Amino acid sequence: MDVLTLNNVEVIYDSVFLAIKGVSVVVPEGGMVALLGANGAGKSTTLKSISGLLKSERGEVTRGEVTFLGKEIKQMPPAERVKMGLSHVLEGRRVFENLTGDENLTAASAVHPRSNQAELKEMVYNYFPRLAERRDSKSGYLSGGEQQMLAIGRALMTQPKLLMLDEPSLGLAPFLVHEIFDILKKINKEQGMSILVVEQNAAATLEVVDHAYMIENGRVVMSDTAEKLKSNPDIQEFYLGGGEATNFHEVKHYRRRKRWLS
Repeated sequence: MDVLTLNNVEVIYDSVFLAIKGVSVVVPEGGMVALLGANGAGKSTTLKSISGLLKSERGEVTRGEVTFLGKEIKQMPPAERVKMGLSHVLEGRRVFENLTGDENLTAASAVHPRSNQAELKEMVYNYFPRLAERRDSKSGYLSGGEQQMLAIGRALMTQPKLLMLDEPSLGLAPFLVHEIFDILKKINKEQGMSILVVEQNAAATLEVVDHAYMIENGRVVMSDTAEKLKSNPDIQEFYLGGGEATNFHEVKHYRRRKRWLS
């Protein structure tokens, strides 16, 4: 069963700018999938089309289908999508800086009945021991890595069936990126939770996901298993540091694929 299906989705901002153009993505139940691409490729817009956060930015899905747990959710308010089990960790962490880490988790649990709040917190602290150590510290004083862990922990408090993360590695040291990605993989395996992650850091992401989609200029230009993408010469040259190309458009094989797609 597929938890999420995007079928030929288009998004327009201000009734003029076409941001994503016919994007189709599938996240299977229990799968870990990535959307990879450069800044401005349309990755974050794709996530917001799923979570329903486009309206606040004067954007809208003008074509295609967004199906979550077998139900079309394109017209559903964001809060209802969260109640269905869809959680979106936005870029930039955005924790409540004046609240402690523990209070942040409590606030996030308001989506569901609080009978299992202690159990959910224990789960979060087991995955992120550093948060347990600093649970009574104001979130504004946490490091960038700790704030990212807290943002993920808050999402887990909503008991998601699909966890979506926008650039979780942004601004973090490489050792922290690997630590957080390893924990996400552990959550995926132990909880059976489907995960969709948006990233520019292809090298780290392809080590943990099962499948990835490459997005360029609002279109999916490549899709395959993580293992096959890691061995693809175009991906190695542009995304994994295996060559001297400075622009993906300069890669010969990719340009040929662009002609096929047009």
